[in-house]
Amino acid sequence: MTLNPTQREKLDPTNDTLFYEYPRFVTHVDAGFIQQLTDLYRERLQPQTQVLDLMSSWVSHLPDDVAFAHVEGHGLNAEELARNPRLNHYFVQNLNENPKLPLEDASFDAVLNTVSVQYIQYPEAIFSEIHRVLKPGGIAIISFSNRMFYQKAIAAWRDGSEASRVALVKQYFRAVPGFTEPEAIARRAQTPPMLQMLGIGGGDPFYAVIAQRE
Repeated sequence: MTLNPTQREKLDPTNDTLFYEYPRFVTHVDAGFIQQLTDLYRERLQPQTQVLDLMSSWVSHLPDDVAFAHVEGHGLNAEELARNPRLNHYFVQNLNENPKLPLEDASFDAVLNTVSVQYIQYPEAIFSEIHRVLKPGGIAIISFSNRMFYQKAIAAWRDGSEASRVALVKQYFRAVPGFTEPEAIARRAQTPPMLQMLGIGGGDPFYAVIAQRE
């Protein structure tokens, strides 16, 4: 699967580096989403392994009770990455300008991407790089909700439904030879019990698409 030029377009075409020039020390999803993501990481990631947190920020949502051998961070804002206590090392790079990761082949047991896949303009190249840096049997976990910086999401994402976005990420994996058939997790928003008692719903739905390098 290849996106056409129109599908890659953003409403704000200025350089992404400018948009992320100033740090945002906020979480872009709610507590229910974060808990589900942390639980998923606890279930799927092995202790004392090498992890790449791609398009990271000041928090990685990794479980506090699991120690990893090395967590490599990547993002667009050095100040955010420097604040992230789980990162052993990080680098800043605009993947929409240069998708080639400065990392060795087959060097990571897991690659994570949290609520950022919607901004990737050349997913074919990025997912090929994810495959390259994963060890055989290594896992990639792409998580997202229905939130986004609308002006920076690509048209294929903006114009789609939540279901079509899950299908889109599955296609990103399928476009790269050597990934297992992607698995999708889709869960409704977790409303805190107190709000349930008050009859108030809402919250962020949780989606994750997972595949392994064969």
